[in-house]
Amino acid sequence: MTDYPDYGATEDRTLPAVCYGLYLLAFATGVTGIIGLILAYANRGEASPSMQSHYAFLIRTFWMGFVWMLLSGMVLGVGLPLSFIVIGIPLLILAKIMFALGAVWYGLRCVVGVIYLSRGEAYPRPYAFLV
Repeated sequence: MTDYPDYGATEDRTLPAVCYGLYLLAFATGVTGIIGLILAYANRGEASPSMQSHYAFLIRTFWMGFVWMLLSGMVLGVGLPLSFIVIGIPLLILAKIMFALGAVWYGLRCVVGVIYLSRGEAYPRPYAFLV
């Protein structure tokens, strides 16, 4: 008889890699992160424990980044009307710094996740706030 390869023996790292790619592509498009989030939610239940850690990390990265950007937008929303009477300018600067730090944090988490994924390792701390 012919031996067929056991496709279940290796972990499928393709879908987490696609999710990471969509998250990074969100810097240019702004919406592909949502598609990556949907893919992460849809595939985490049937993934191996190693890949489940990546999906948990991806989902948590999206939601923490979303909350951070929402807070940054609120600071911007308060600072913009107040900038017409000059007292809102520090809030505009703070909002810009918050957006920049959030983008660096988001990108760094995605790159570190890709590094662990390329090694075939589970993400060691998927529920940590920092990298």
